[in-house]
Amino acid sequence: MSAESDTVPPKPLAKPSSAKGSDTVIEIISLYEAQKKIYPRSVSGLFARWRWGLVWFTQLLFYGLPWLQWNDRQAVLFDLATRRFYIGGLVLYPQDFIYLTGLLLVSAYALFLFTAVAGRLWCGFACPQTVYTEIFMWIERQFEGDRQARIKLDAAPWGANKLLRKSATQLSWISLGLWTGFTFVGYFTPIKQLWAEAFTLGFGPWEWFWVLFYGFATYGNAGYMREQVCKYMCPYARFQSAMFDKDTLIISYDAERGEPRGSRSKKVDAKAAGLGSCIDCTLCVQVCPTGIDIRKGLQYECIGCAACIDVCDNVMDKMEYPRGLIRYDTQNGLSQHLSPAQKLRRVFRPRVVIYSIVLVLLSGALLGSLLFLRSPVKLDVVRDRGVMARLVEDGYIENLYRLQVMNATEQPQQFTVAVSGMDGVALARPVALTVGPADARWVSVAVRVPPEVAARAGAGAHAIEFQLMRPQQAGEAAVRASEEKSTFVVPR
Repeated sequence: MSAESDTVPPKPLAKPSSAKGSDTVIEIISLYEAQKKIYPRSVSGLFARWRWGLVWFTQLLFYGLPWLQWNDRQAVLFDLATRRFYIGGLVLYPQDFIYLTGLLLVSAYALFLFTAVAGRLWCGFACPQTVYTEIFMWIERQFEGDRQARIKLDAAPWGANKLLRKSATQLSWISLGLWTGFTFVGYFTPIKQLWAEAFTLGFGPWEWFWVLFYGFATYGNAGYMREQVCKYMCPYARFQSAMFDKDTLIISYDAERGEPRGSRSKKVDAKAAGLGSCIDCTLCVQVCPTGIDIRKGLQYECIGCAACIDVCDNVMDKMEYPRGLIRYDTQNGLSQHLSPAQKLRRVFRPRVVIYSIVLVLLSGALLGSLLFLRSPVKLDVVRDRGVMARLVEDGYIENLYRLQVMNATEQPQQFTVAVSGMDGVALARPVALTVGPADARWVSVAVRVPPEVAARAGAGAHAIEFQLMRPQQAGEAAVRASEEKSTFVVPR
């Protein structure tokens, strides 16, 4: 937005008035300023290409991933109905929630690390709010034109041209929002099934709700709220200062080189005229998606998108001045005139090193646990509390249990059940079962202990362990697939 803000001035709640014959003047002033509409100007340059590259990458990933197939199923599917989560060859259950916790910790420390080193890179290039705002603004420019054309169109009275352009913009925004909502739901309901239901409007109630809710959120946040989400709703803007220091790479205006600013023609010698490199064109303000003036220094509204760097470099090229009046730099780099090598050495400061070490350890632990330590077979044991420990034939003490066997592979698995932990403990009868691919099965088992063992052990709960054994070929020993501890109760 330009220095001369395109806004409607706030209206007072009441006009100034005075009583006849009195010197008292009462004036009521509005405490609320009308919301300034920002009209970002399009920009081209290195960082704009990077930003659009990430737009393409993230959206191809988001919209395309649900359509990929793996072993005759959707490659990425969070099936809430069956409580199974498929990610490529991995099949996760709610019991694997610990991995989500680990992923969140890794993401948090990655954010801390990148912010300490290079500021709000996430916000400026990969945040969904930034990505969708970029897409929605591109659509808006296709139908309504660039900055000045949009300002004129908004100021013009309603007519056929304005109605047609605005309607085309709105229709495109709504379509993209609904497609985004549809894709989001496609991660939880098989998207091919969802696509078939779309033609018959056969969505379930929760599917309708989330398609419309997520679509409306995309439409509202990227089409209308835009910078307000970053400035007022996102907490990251508020606590970023706690992660910044004077060696953090941020968008910086070189005031020493740029001031005093002033307009001039290309032929004017800036030094002879006592001027800095800044020609006060205000283009850096016009391209800013949050409407700030970077020349006033670092502000919490700055999302680090570097649009001001691109446009300023373009102006410097036209004026035949060196680039970098606005650039990525550190506060120490600006004030102390540090060389690139000196700034690079300052990257490896204590907080960055600590963040890096913690991030590497967390990532290694998560990947190691997920890929090497996680068992593809899970066993849960629940004592049957409906049937208490009982005396059966030959004086044996018997307890009943329910075992849940979960197969986290995509091939059928065969198992036998064994028990250990007390002398003479054994199953009342052999248990063998087959569990289908990515399936779970409950089985009831009875465990018995000889009377002399029960008498020697005494009344109370005694530790035992169930094992799932994977049978092998004839002559080979069975292999333990999983185990779970439980207790055997000897009654008084």
